[in-house]
Amino acid sequence: MTKPKVFITRRLPDEVVDPYKEHLDIEMWPSEVEPVSRQVLMEHAQSSQGLLTMLTENVDEQMLRKSNNLSIIANMAVGYDNVDVKTAETLDIAVTHTPDVLTETTADLTFGLLMATARRVVEASQYIKDNKWEHWSPLMLAGTDIHGKTIGIVGMGRIGEAVAKRAKGFGMNILYYNRSRKPEAEESHGASYADFKGLLEQSDYVVCLTPLTDETHHMFNKEAFHSMKKDAFFINASRGATVDEEALYEAIINKDIAGAGLDVFEQEPISSDHPLLSCPEVVCLPHIGSATKETRYNMMKLSLDNLVHHFQGKPLLTPVP
Repeated sequence: MTKPKVFITRRLPDEVVDPYKEHLDIEMWPSEVEPVSRQVLMEHAQSSQGLLTMLTENVDEQMLRKSNNLSIIANMAVGYDNVDVKTAETLDIAVTHTPDVLTETTADLTFGLLMATARRVVEASQYIKDNKWEHWSPLMLAGTDIHGKTIGIVGMGRIGEAVAKRAKGFGMNILYYNRSRKPEAEESHGASYADFKGLLEQSDYVVCLTPLTDETHHMFNKEAFHSMKKDAFFINASRGATVDEEALYEAIINKDIAGAGLDVFEQEPISSDHPLLSCPEVVCLPHIGSATKETRYNMMKLSLDNLVHHFQGKPLLTPVP
């Protein structure tokens, strides 16, 4: 029996992929780092029955309509805004993603980014490397407390709840804004629902964990940052396009807010001359929210398991909602 042909858009470890070759005819893009070109991806989408994609691949309507053999896209991320899900549905192409397996890891990074921003950890490390540590003074690299402060979580999904659990351990007051109320989160974590503007006005730390949709695109704009406290911090570990980066830069340099911690950007990767990199109050990371070996391996395996289930006629493990 002919095995279904699957193209993986980045080289994954052989130890992960090899067991799946019993069920799938797998071809991989040879680079672990450089993304596949659109032209090459287009060719493989047309000749393959399945794709395993990364967030870097834009699987749009044009590509989908030209891919007559394609029946499933396994996206190795919890988000799937890089795939035109609506067109895929009309063409009867299944789309899966990788929720749950990265929840706790991403929450760890999100809270770590909050802590690093508030306590000026990156700036302090560079201070020593630049040989500036000559004396001690009472307010040298003084940051801001985290315990006992108010955190406002925008997007109370799985990761939002995991961040709330960590905030509870720090004795923080927890507010959240979500498109629907989450009574279970309120009960489990002592979180209180607030409207968006109210959350911005009350929070010492505003954490963006909302999915990117038409409604959330640039929801953090000039007006939003003006609504925040002047000593508040903005943390984004969701998607870069939820933020108007020009408005954020202006809010930082005008001291409208105290600082920001960013794991995501509107255009990735960013260049070294990105304006936000010039601000010492901003901690920037290269989209490493789920970047632990354990979690990334689990994401790979879940994507491959979805492919196998699809071609064996079994229910998909994690189809997109």
